[in-house]
Amino acid sequence: MIDIRTARESDIEAIYEVALKTGDAGVDASGLHPDGRIVGDLFAVPYVLFSRKLSFAIEDEEGVGGYVLGALDTAAFETRLTEAWWPGKRLRYRAPVGEPRPDWNADARWRWFVHNPRPTPRRIAEPYPSHLHIDLLPRLQGKGIGRRAMDLWLEQARAAGSSGAHLGVSTRNHRALRFYRAYGLTEPALERGPPPGTVWFVKAFG
Repeated sequence: MIDIRTARESDIEAIYEVALKTGDAGVDASGLHPDGRIVGDLFAVPYVLFSRKLSFAIEDEEGVGGYVLGALDTAAFETRLTEAWWPGKRLRYRAPVGEPRPDWNADARWRWFVHNPRPTPRRIAEPYPSHLHIDLLPRLQGKGIGRRAMDLWLEQARAAGSSGAHLGVSTRNHRALRFYRAYGLTEPALERGPPPGTVWFVKAFG
């Protein structure tokens, strides 16, 4: 039986594990990050701490194997991270020297991002102010769980008063791109950033 429930602080270690095991464009990133926690620190754990109402753990008989996490107000959430999250993480993750280069590995790129977080583009965040992340370990994939989790999260954001939501996907994450296109999200543009680039998907709430 699959339970999609509000995430708890006791889930944080499992959420770190899911983030790492899906952190290389949807596949295991364990070999890319010596610390093992940077993916979760970037894309998962802050939501459990600062946006609990829109943070859900996905649990089966083996434990937490996925999540759908997000924030109602992207701009406010990014401000909260600036004030309360990034300062501590900058002590943990040493910044690489200089600006991002094509020869940087994944760990260097994410350590640079900790010290130089980029706000979501206004053309995305203003009309679609909420945002989310969803990741599932392989044992939960291909069973319709991702669609259930998306349905729940989007309905909760809409009910909380959001006018729309967005998410970003690596251009290398072909499985996720297929899923979001099949789900019916709108794809307004390709936002080129640090390699490999991001595809933005959006959903307006009528």
